[in-house]
Amino acid sequence: MDRILSNLGKNIKLARLRRRLSAEIVAERAGISRATLTKNEKGSSSVAMGIYASVLFALGLEKDLLKVDSDDALGRKLQDLDLVVHKRAPKRKKDI
Repeated sequence: MDRILSNLGKNIKLARLRRRLSAEIVAERAGISRATLTKNEKGSSSVAMGIYASVLFALGLEKDLLKVDSDDALGRKLQDLDLVVHKRAPKRKKDI
């Protein structure tokens, strides 16, 4: 997990630098401190996922969050193999 967060942090920093935005501006837009942005860009696991989302939003990358499950071929195959359709028992008629 640390490697994934580290890569995410590096990608966030690269996105910020490509946009030629300072850390101060992105932190302000995300509503966080510059120190928190630095932790975010280092991929710190102590930073809440909501902060990662705020920074992505500040960079205009919020739509990438919607791609998390868009191409989950393995998940779909596993789901299809294990789909169990539960039937409900018929409702009992009340005795009068």
